[in-house]
Amino acid sequence: MALQTVDAELLRKMFLAGAKNLESKKEIINELNVFPVPDGDTGTNMTLTILSAVKEVNQADKSMKALAKAMSSGSLKGARGNSGVILSQLLRGFSKVIREYDEITIPIAAESFARAVDTAYNAVMKPKEGTILTVARAGAECAAEISGSCGDFEEFLTKVVSRMQDALDYTPELLPVLKEAGVVDSGGTGLLEVMRGGLDCMLGKEIDYTFEESESAGEGKSGGRGAAATDISTADIKFGYCTEFIILLEREFTHADEVSFKAYLSSIGDSIVCVADDGVVKVHVHTNDPGLAIQRALTFGQLSRMKIDNMREEHNERVVMAEEKAAEEQKPVERKPFGFVAVSIGDGMNAIFRELGVDCLIEGGQTMNPSTEDMLTAVGKVEADTVFILPNNKNIILAAQQAKSLVEDKTIVVIPTKTVPQGISAVIAFNPEASAEENGEAMTEALAYVKSGQVTYAVRDTSFEGHEIHESDIMGISDHGIVAVGRDIDDTTLEMIDTMVDDESGLLSIYYGSDVTEEQAQGLADRFSEKYPLVDVEVHCGGQPIYYYVVSVE
Repeated sequence: MALQTVDAELLRKMFLAGAKNLESKKEIINELNVFPVPDGDTGTNMTLTILSAVKEVNQADKSMKALAKAMSSGSLKGARGNSGVILSQLLRGFSKVIREYDEITIPIAAESFARAVDTAYNAVMKPKEGTILTVARAGAECAAEISGSCGDFEEFLTKVVSRMQDALDYTPELLPVLKEAGVVDSGGTGLLEVMRGGLDCMLGKEIDYTFEESESAGEGKSGGRGAAATDISTADIKFGYCTEFIILLEREFTHADEVSFKAYLSSIGDSIVCVADDGVVKVHVHTNDPGLAIQRALTFGQLSRMKIDNMREEHNERVVMAEEKAAEEQKPVERKPFGFVAVSIGDGMNAIFRELGVDCLIEGGQTMNPSTEDMLTAVGKVEADTVFILPNNKNIILAAQQAKSLVEDKTIVVIPTKTVPQGISAVIAFNPEASAEENGEAMTEALAYVKSGQVTYAVRDTSFEGHEIHESDIMGISDHGIVAVGRDIDDTTLEMIDTMVDDESGLLSIYYGSDVTEEQAQGLADRFSEKYPLVDVEVHCGGQPIYYYVVSVE
């Protein structure tokens, strides 16, 4: 019997099947990455993004509207890396159409695919062909062409997936770097695996719906009262009151409200649960000041079923008093004009940013790209009218920009820093007497005056930008790409620095990582000074993993 429509239950299963298929192919997709650095690869980022949506889909009711909201909001908040952000935008655009219907017909599906592609292209400042965008657009164009002639959904979706496969196979012709490496685009592959999983579900194939990575996607351990009720003599209870209530909404509770409220709860506690459903919001938080949570909740409506429990036993009274005193000291200070959020990794790098006045640091970078929700949580902790976000990695900029679009009570300025040295230069360029707009321009301009380099190891064999690279080779990566490849860390680092230094260079800053000693870093600095005696050299402990050295030339 021909399948003419897709209801919410079938779409939910198709979405979960697509997510499962993506998760199962994650490492294969990671191997398609042309750049052979040990980073948060495409397969990992897309999987964590979609699993954030899976979590919300599993908690949503059975209506199409609720399913659409869960797919959109879950992926938006969990988006990591450029590929994850684009996937979230595709789901956002798709959801905008389907939420208006109880059942999806083939023409509605074609319309939703077109909206998905438009939304994703609009989210990227400079869309590049030969990527996930190209594959998505091919599917949408096919859907529009055949929507009036297909007899059923199985035929329709099979043809759409086939066209997307053709587009994926052609991506090396659009991006020379893919052709040189002999691979197709990794992001487009991830999207195709999602679509294939959904098609398999529609065709009745057996699907395993268990997700091994759900904790990595932000679900984490429950952190509920059961966990808190363990042996109090060994448990480290940071927040003493388990606070639960229901908000009876008196106004619309938008997605932006939900994100903002969760970020606020995260700033005063942990073990957060905030679920909106049919005019009510269920709230659970562990905090040292339940009144703060209640006061903010009252701005949305009346409260019902309030319950506050002290999770600490009487014999821990002194611990409770000390923690409440610390919480009192950490209460939000008077709101200031400007604040900063920076992505950083390594104790040394973190200390440098703190010394420069950065309010909130997000642990992350190449090894794990922070999500949009991580950004929102950090912004929520900064009591400032304008918050500058320093992504410090080119694969995090889109997530920061997406967070910016979801914040309503503060002005967010994303400085497009691609490296930690750029982030440091941007903060130094900040002028507290200037306006937000003037600072945004000055901090962005400062990026042009610093050259960045990073030294790490290759995780796979590949051919890239004229370099034959083998697994475990040492690579020097400047702002212009891979500029040095060798077997010795110091020799490769100096070769990279040679490409960065010119007659205008006056300062070399070396930040050594966790696998390098201070003596080794000083030895590298001495070798550089012998060759370039007119350039000052500074050596700092960065403490970053993965990257032996991060350097800047100014």
